[in-house]
Amino acid sequence: METQKFYTLPPLPYGYGDLAPAISEEQLRLHHDKHHNAYVVGANGLLERIDAARKNGTDLDLKATLKELSFHIGGHILHSLFWANLAPAGKGGGGEPAGPLAAAIAAEFGSFERFKKEFSAAASSAEGSGWGALTLCRKTGRPIVMQIEKHNTNVYPGFAVLMVLDVWEHAYYLDYKNDRAKFVENFWTIVNWDEVSRRMTAALSG
Repeated sequence: METQKFYTLPPLPYGYGDLAPAISEEQLRLHHDKHHNAYVVGANGLLERIDAARKNGTDLDLKATLKELSFHIGGHILHSLFWANLAPAGKGGGGEPAGPLAAAIAAEFGSFERFKKEFSAAASSAEGSGWGALTLCRKTGRPIVMQIEKHNTNVYPGFAVLMVLDVWEHAYYLDYKNDRAKFVENFWTIVNWDEVSRRMTAALSG
């Protein structure tokens, strides 16, 4: 099998209008088709530049190139995770987790409501552009909230990402203007807990 050399924009696992009213069709089209695609194009362009420099024996500004590559690849990976951990409200989205995920959250945070409060605070207070994330430390088995700046700052190496929430303005501004907190509140109505649970099972199984 030939190894895939470049990144591709993943299709959404639902229709553009299916996440409304939490995320409108116009907002989702802009976010997925324009912003996420820009990270795919950016990452692939940089990989092509690196390939060309190696082929031609020319030098690159590696500090700048690798920083930019990290930004675009991080953006692509986080957005791909984001789309998959969403589902239409009442049709796989919303409610509370069950099974081992629910037990792990209760053991770590004391209750689902406490987890929801901490995650919402982390997402709402991310400086500038960033993400809220629920991760799993494979060493301790603890679910830990992670606050990511941009796409690639404050990331805990080796932690499995179970759930992410994009709080860049491009994720919500058409629908919520500058009210990030309201966007975070409505996020809970479209969380796909089955997907989050699947990621935890996969992380624990190695």
